[in-house]
Amino acid sequence: MSEHRRKPPQPQEGGRAAARRGQSGSSSGRRAAPRGATGSPSDSYGSGFHGPGGEDPSSGGRADARRAVQRSAGGRRRAAEPAGGRRGGPSGPPGRGRGRPAPAKKRLIDYPRADKYGWRRWVPSWKLVTGLFIGFMGSLVAVAGVGYAMVGIPKVDETATAQNNVYYWSDGTQMVATGGETNRQIIDLSQIPEAMRWAVISQENKTFYDDSGIDPKGIARAVFNMARGGQTQGGSTITQQYVKNAMLNDQSQTISRKFKEIFVSIKVGAEEDKNDIIEGYLNSAYYGRNAYGIQAAARAYFDKDAIKLNEGECAFLAATLKGATYYDPAGATSIDAAATPEANRRRAQAQMQDTLDKMVEYKHLDAAKRATFTTLPKLENPRSNTQLSGQTGYLVDLANGYVITHSKETGITQDKLQQGGYSIYTTFDRNKVKQLEKAVSAVQKANIKPKERPETDTHVQFGGASVNPATGAIEAIYGGEDATKHFTNNADQTGAQVGSTFKPFVLAAAMSWGVRDKDLGSSQAQDERTIVSPESLFSGKNKLKIKNYDGTVWKNEKGEEWLQTNDGQASYGSPPNYKIDLREAMRESVNSAFVQLGMDVGLDKVKLAATSAGIKESSLTGADFPSFSIGISDPSAIRMAGSYATFAASGKQRDPYSVQKVTSQDGVIYTHKTETNEGFTSKVADNVTDILKTVVEKGTGTAAQLPGREVAGKTGTTDGNKSAWFVGYTPQLSTAITMFRYDDDETKKNRTFLEMFGTGGQKKIHGASFPAEIWHDYMAEAMKNLPKKSFPTPQPIGEVLNEDPIPSPSPSVTESEEASPSPSPTPTETQQPEPSPSPSDTCNNFFGCDNTSGGANGGGNTDGGTGTTSPSPSPSDTGDVTKGNGNGGFFGGSSG
Repeated sequence: MSEHRRKPPQPQEGGRAAARRGQSGSSSGRRAAPRGATGSPSDSYGSGFHGPGGEDPSSGGRADARRAVQRSAGGRRRAAEPAGGRRGGPSGPPGRGRGRPAPAKKRLIDYPRADKYGWRRWVPSWKLVTGLFIGFMGSLVAVAGVGYAMVGIPKVDETATAQNNVYYWSDGTQMVATGGETNRQIIDLSQIPEAMRWAVISQENKTFYDDSGIDPKGIARAVFNMARGGQTQGGSTITQQYVKNAMLNDQSQTISRKFKEIFVSIKVGAEEDKNDIIEGYLNSAYYGRNAYGIQAAARAYFDKDAIKLNEGECAFLAATLKGATYYDPAGATSIDAAATPEANRRRAQAQMQDTLDKMVEYKHLDAAKRATFTTLPKLENPRSNTQLSGQTGYLVDLANGYVITHSKETGITQDKLQQGGYSIYTTFDRNKVKQLEKAVSAVQKANIKPKERPETDTHVQFGGASVNPATGAIEAIYGGEDATKHFTNNADQTGAQVGSTFKPFVLAAAMSWGVRDKDLGSSQAQDERTIVSPESLFSGKNKLKIKNYDGTVWKNEKGEEWLQTNDGQASYGSPPNYKIDLREAMRESVNSAFVQLGMDVGLDKVKLAATSAGIKESSLTGADFPSFSIGISDPSAIRMAGSYATFAASGKQRDPYSVQKVTSQDGVIYTHKTETNEGFTSKVADNVTDILKTVVEKGTGTAAQLPGREVAGKTGTTDGNKSAWFVGYTPQLSTAITMFRYDDDETKKNRTFLEMFGTGGQKKIHGASFPAEIWHDYMAEAMKNLPKKSFPTPQPIGEVLNEDPIPSPSPSVTESEEASPSPSPTPTETQQPEPSPSPSDTCNNFFGCDNTSGGANGGGNTDGGTGTTSPSPSPSDTGDVTKGNGNGGFFGGSSG
């Protein structure tokens, strides 16, 4: 028998075998045996089994039959099998075809999948997906377990430490070391009122006693914000907040720290009693006024122990936890101009009432008891540190505000600053600060007598600032009488309107962009403009009917016309046209000329000129009304000094700043770099300066003259005589002085600016009176050791507009804002030659408008205060701080 055994016979039934046999039998003898075939067993080696007649089964009919069966079955894979493999298998003779391929070696992870083709190879199997998921979750559990085991439970009294911040004068000598005297006293839960616990729980985490201590959504949100490079949001549960407060040794905003905080929160929530957590939180939280913990906060705000706090006081303190910068009624404008006392008081009141309502809703307070707390509780002095008395507190606040608002450059947040350890080198000149304070105090002591004249001399306040035109450095400020008694920095933000000190921006706009062509359409007129020369003529008529640039009469939304008045109801120039040039109009502070000039140029350009000089746009208001040109806005003294410094620097604008350098234990972490922008061309700026020189030489600002020095400046008085200004400069120093009456009694809801008629024994306060006197006394001392410099000679600019063929003389007035010391002709007869009436008298002649509110509705008579116009904006649009227009802080921003 041959060594090659026959393949076992196929089952004798239908299917492939039967078909193959049938096909084989029917085709027997179709092909002859290959040449040389003998039919012997030896000859069959290499050709496999030979069927009857010596035919090779791998060829001829049997092969055709097999392929037919394969085609009919659709067996793509079987059609590829070799005959030899089917006959003898891997160990048998190979026949003509190749043997079956050896199976692939198995891999630990079958990816891409070996038994799939095309895109299916890249689709993971369910086994692979399941395995990876289980592995990932196991890894997370392992990491969480390790993290949980490695963190400990923090103790507030061990980790909550702070250092002093040291502040330096501009010469490098130390001003004060403060900030590290952390006001904290740990007390037991039994000494914390139950109302305080429920106030915080009701407002921040009503499920505190039931939750696990973390908020997954809040965590995911914080991690997402960090991944995008933004600020993280605080932990949304009391437990997370407690852990954050306790981890004061690491306040970095990183993902690793956030995960550490999560693990600590989980551990604290699992192992600590809830009462211990709420006790720790209330003892570690920051309530403002440098008070950490409820006991320190109770003393700082109410001067009592925590256990004696009532429900209303507890609800108020719970509100401060949202951020004392915006909820302390004392305000924090040095950090954010939006944090004014008025805005903070409104926010604190609303938050306090909301907390009380939630306490009632969650059954933690009786409704009848809650009804007794409808107003803010009476608060104590926010500054108890005697090191911050006098001007020091204002200086420190201003420096802190600068560091925090520039946190992107300094890397110092408010939390980090509170922890201390920084050396802050300021721009403040010790001598200039003392000289400015001395000048204000001398004038105030000699003239303001609140006991003798309580109706007129109470609530009188002053503010001031000096800025170096070459750098923008703030060299001196006067923030108020004492930082521990008066808390708003009057140099930084007050809400007092600037009046006619705004007129130089109108002039700069006219010289920069020109007036619009009256003969062209509105679109063409924007492009076709004429630059204005200082010799251009405009009407100085009192009660001038203000027109649009195209000659049409300006009307408000009610169809009422605008009649612009001048101080003392006086007209300037000779009838019938009353034309005067812009130099005289600036010298005598003629309202009507500048209001019409602003309309001809376009109030949008006037606004652009102000911001180009350095005024913050957020402090500008009423830009749609003619009176915008005469100062119904309320920039700060710092910004006014800085914007006039732009004129002093021949148009080079540099933002005011108060910090030169900040260092820590890591070395220098911040150094100020002065950025210079072109506010105006030198031609424009120098011409404005030349005109402002005439104001001091023989106009309303003669009281500011410095013998032997060139001085440029402008007086300003506002409608209703509620504020007065003098802003002036030499080539080396720009200084703004403001005076106003403002009732800052915190117990009153609607505090307002008060009129200054009769204040200081004067019939009326002008910018040329006390403000110019203070400016003079201070600058005379501040400039003593500086060389005498002259302003650049201005180049000719613009065209003379509205020129008459035969110019007529322009007499001065006897009842101007501040009369010139030189002899002047009698005033031209006006339409109303009677004596200057009171504000209410003049206003009642025109539609019953109320001029005592100031600003737009008062006729825009910002230098006279008695404006007579038809009403335009409502009193709420006039810039009264009680209406929310106090936007002129050093750093800008809304008052909220």
